[in-house]
Amino acid sequence: MPHNILVADDDPHIREIICFALEKAEMKTQAVADGAAALQAVERRAPDLVVLDIGMPEMDGLEVCRRLRQKSDVPVLFLSARDEEIDRVLGLEMGGDDYVTKPFSPRELVARVNVILRRARPAAVEEEDDRQFAHGRLMLVPASHAASFGGKPLVLTAIEFAILKGFLARPLNVLGREAVMANAYQSNIHVSDRTVDSHIRNIRAKLAAVGCLDAIETVHGVGFRLGRCGG
Repeated sequence: MPHNILVADDDPHIREIICFALEKAEMKTQAVADGAAALQAVERRAPDLVVLDIGMPEMDGLEVCRRLRQKSDVPVLFLSARDEEIDRVLGLEMGGDDYVTKPFSPRELVARVNVILRRARPAAVEEEDDRQFAHGRLMLVPASHAASFGGKPLVLTAIEFAILKGFLARPLNVLGREAVMANAYQSNIHVSDRTVDSHIRNIRAKLAAVGCLDAIETVHGVGFRLGRCGG
């Protein structure tokens, strides 16, 4: 079945471009013009992904995402007319999965949507995903997108789950930023170092909230490696 994508942007021309590109890629779309309408649309029927403009009036995209994350883990791709690093960091820290700056290539936007969707709901479960990944008290079950620490459930975005799975698959390895993001994005999609750091920071914070204070260690000048995950 085709994926259902909610597009929230106050610019009708941008909405039209995005919807056309996504529908050409055989996805179904619903478009709304403001944040309140986006929240109502998700409440009525949860989409597979939300394309969310940060700069909407009255209720901006960051606030919409904050409210969504109170009760939903629906993937979010942010759009912004500003190429400010602080906007990207805030968007990711609010729980966004990715960030695209206007003006954008419709082809790149579709590619990023496909990457997020594939991580969120894999079309086919690979053989290695039939087994669990465990390290210390941390456990991941890719087939059901379930994560826990010491039995406590861990809510991760699709990108965060893919990054953490990459660490658990090679628990003794030090991974550079490129290797970290290769676990979550296609190789032809550029992701900044700051974006990598934001995702790592989010994963650490979520694990710390359930009692894991040694989840991911920084190896200065090299990258990151999985900690003991013992508590």
